[in-house]
Amino acid sequence: MDVSEPLLVEASAEITNSVGRENETAEAAAAAAANIGGDSSSISAVLVLSIVVFVCGSFANGCAGGFTSPAEDGIMGELGLSTAEYSVFGSIYTIGGMLGALISGKVCDLIGRKRTLPLMQAFCILGWLAIAFAQAAWLLDLGRLSTGVGFGLFTFVNPVYTAEIAPKNIRGAFTSLSPLLLAGGASLMFLIGNLLYWRYLAVIAIVPCAFQLIGSFFVPESPRWLAKIGQEKEVETTLKHLRGKNVDISQEAAEIRRKYARSLIVGVGLMFLAQLGGFTGISFYASSVFEAAGLSSSIGTTSIAIIQIPFALIGVLLMDKVGRRPLLLVTAACAFLGSFLAGLAFLLQDFGLGKESTVILVLSGILVYYASYSLGLYGIPWVIVSEIFPMNIKGSAGSLVIFVNWTSSWIVTYSFNFLFDWSRAGIFFIFASICGSIVIFSLKMVPETKKKTLEEIQVSMIS
Repeated sequence: MDVSEPLLVEASAEITNSVGRENETAEAAAAAAANIGGDSSSISAVLVLSIVVFVCGSFANGCAGGFTSPAEDGIMGELGLSTAEYSVFGSIYTIGGMLGALISGKVCDLIGRKRTLPLMQAFCILGWLAIAFAQAAWLLDLGRLSTGVGFGLFTFVNPVYTAEIAPKNIRGAFTSLSPLLLAGGASLMFLIGNLLYWRYLAVIAIVPCAFQLIGSFFVPESPRWLAKIGQEKEVETTLKHLRGKNVDISQEAAEIRRKYARSLIVGVGLMFLAQLGGFTGISFYASSVFEAAGLSSSIGTTSIAIIQIPFALIGVLLMDKVGRRPLLLVTAACAFLGSFLAGLAFLLQDFGLGKESTVILVLSGILVYYASYSLGLYGIPWVIVSEIFPMNIKGSAGSLVIFVNWTSSWIVTYSFNFLFDWSRAGIFFIFASICGSIVIFSLKMVPETKKKTLEEIQVSMIS
């Protein structure tokens, strides 16, 4: 992939030149920024406001992901779309995400984390307006593509910004709020989508986008990014706002020669496997899955909406208690079980056995699967990726990882309907095998990052 070559060149150059080129001013700024995630767990009003504004984008992202399932019948009927055309509409969102991901790291490094928000929401709001007023498939697709570009930018800046401003003792909980809000947005679409006209649903999805756009003008910039560009005075001012005026923000910083191969393997591997596990495909076309099993789509999607938020909330509470790695292992194993149960149900259906048990097994399997992703399997890769890359390659590495995420998401969302038509059982067995491979990958490669500073994590990735 072309993206990886400049990344590795950049990383190599940074390894060779980093010690020699740092001056005293940059060291002072870095020392101040190194306190992010330090011993203090002070929570100020500014910190809370910043987190709320940024994670609101996750709620908006969840609305985008949950929109296509309840809107499917309405859009296809009104605009006369075929299954293939609707698959394009659903999956083109992830193509937009790829495009946004390609530039996300560079944009965030160039203009900062804070100023990336108005840019991404311009894409999102214009995209939703295009969908809401579309009279033809081309405008519908263009709007979906635009929202994808916006959220492609957001999926990098959100966890990075949160990790860079949050104290280390609660960084995992703050970062994992995003999956909770993502589940909330999707659940809202599932619940009200059964009641509202699809164009009204698109207008409602604009509300959290507008909230984040307005809120972006009231949050501070990331102190780590300010340190990177040498704005040491602004670093100290921002830290005092985030931690509170009475908190000591001084801390020593040391220059460490780092290696990046393991960080890249962990980041790319987790994103790739988590997406290929099928979550976006099942989410985008959940109605079709339930109808194929002989279950009302409204009952199925409502059940998903009910369980998503509680399990995502539990994940937030457990993230800094049990750790990222154990939670990842458990949720990946449970996602394997859920996919396997759904696959078994459709296999029985293919042989004309157990019609009643098919409905129960599919519903149970999908709910276990969704609970697993909500509890941690969806969010933990984002938490880990936000923590493992050093500042000097975070932009390039982040772009690569997010690009992989959106690419694999597109593969799943575009191919889902075709694979589902090929073999309803087979596609879920494929998802089960991929979820099982996440367990093996995590045991071999993924480190525990609980209650470590970002600098400590990056040092641990050398081995």
